[in-house]
Amino acid sequence: MFFDFGFGFGFSGLLLILLVMLLSSAIRVLREYERGVIFQLGRFWRVKGPGLIIVIPVLQQMVRVDLRTIVLDVPTQDVISRDNVSVKVSAVVYFRVIDPEKAIIQVVNFFEATSQLAQTTLRAVLGKHELDDMLAERERLNLDIQQVLDAQTDTWGIKVSNVEIKHVDLDESMIRAIARQAEAERERRAKVIHAEGELQASEKLMQAAHVLAQQQGAMQLRYLQTLSTITNDKSSTIVFPLPIELLAGMTEPSGSIRTAGHET
Repeated sequence: MFFDFGFGFGFSGLLLILLVMLLSSAIRVLREYERGVIFQLGRFWRVKGPGLIIVIPVLQQMVRVDLRTIVLDVPTQDVISRDNVSVKVSAVVYFRVIDPEKAIIQVVNFFEATSQLAQTTLRAVLGKHELDDMLAERERLNLDIQQVLDAQTDTWGIKVSNVEIKHVDLDESMIRAIARQAEAERERRAKVIHAEGELQASEKLMQAAHVLAQQQGAMQLRYLQTLSTITNDKSSTIVFPLPIELLAGMTEPSGSIRTAGHET
């Protein structure tokens, strides 16, 4: 009698333990940013979550997928630009899963696949541009890389939201060449600015000469003003040419000029 009671209790306890284990393995809790891709007997069934879901043991299997944005650091790549300059470029890619079914079924490992695709796309896109574009137009290049990546990962249920080029490393010889080029460009601009200033000054002088030529006595007043300015500096002797036009205002009404006490 005692043996039967113990055997019955032990068997019931074993069943209870098995039932608890089955329930614990069947109950899954998915967070707000998680989804569960359910396979039933090897075939895709549906995507569940978030919250509490039931997965039938043995018959069903679940693959958990994170929907948050993933930051992918692209390793440094050797890129040859269109003008045959070798540079080392590194970048960072921001992407997320928007279709869990495709991300699990269409590709073995969507993270690794996106990483490899980002590396090859980075080399391919930057290789079509010159070095100056890589240094000065990063925003446009970032957009080009992002669009190419997004188009190719769409079949995997992946959305590439942003691509940023972090570093463009040059060798020492190329850095020196760029420095010489920048210096030559600054000298060219300085010469152009100086020439433009000379041109503007000559135009103003021509306008001033035209105005002085139209006004009677204006040139004489200008000479007298210049003489007044020069006489303030007594440290040197200045020989100032006196044009004959200046004496025109000193002539007598009869048109004669009084010189050395004689009339002519």
